Amino acid sequence: MINIVRSFINKVLRGIFKKKKNFKLGLYGPPNGGKTTLANRICKDWLGQDMGTVSNIAHETREVQIKEEISIKSKGKELTFNLVDTPGIATKIDFEDFIKSGMKEKQAKERAKEATKGVIDAIKWLDEMDAVVIVLDATKDPYTQVNVTIVGNLQARNIPVLIVANKSDLKKADIKKVQAAYPQYNVIGISAKYGNNIDQFYEGLFAIAG
Repeated sequence: MINIVRSFINKVLRGIFKKKKNFKLGLYGPPNGGKTTLANRICKDWLGQDMGTVSNIAHETREVQIKEEISIKSKGKELTFNLVDTPGIATKIDFEDFIKSGMKEKQAKERAKEATKGVIDAIKWLDEMDAVVIVLDATKDPYTQVNVTIVGNLQARNIPVLIVANKSDLKKADIKKVQAAYPQYNVIGISAKYGNNIDQFYEGLFAIAG
């Protein structure tokens, strides 16, 4: 009888802790794909506030940013998660690229150092993720070393993935090319900036939250 009661209590406790687990949704991708723009879109839609600063300079997001307890709704369902916006993943970060953006050498070197640390932190955070949205610029070649590396890391960890082909509002956007590069995943074309097709994106989140 004692064992039965103990088993029941343990079962109840497991259920409580499972429900309290914070679902972590990560935004990953190369620099300037639109991760922070998408994060801001999500936060504005459901919290009425921005997540972070958007810039045309690569690696503007140099630290992992987290917005907790975002609840979204779609077709009568509700999903609550902690949104994790990560720095752009790059295989090479050169301070001279920042100089070209108008920075002085000292500032450029410091920015490159911070960006490198950001990439390392983003990769470390993969182990914390319950699901990941890969944000790609639909106007660029989707089959790059960086993108393949990101996908490979996610597959190795069996993390559910949704791929967003962002910037669909631009003439050069080619969503079918992104879909052809990664046929194993659901690819949704959106414009995070203007909110195009954002409802389908939210529906896609429920699919990977499973």
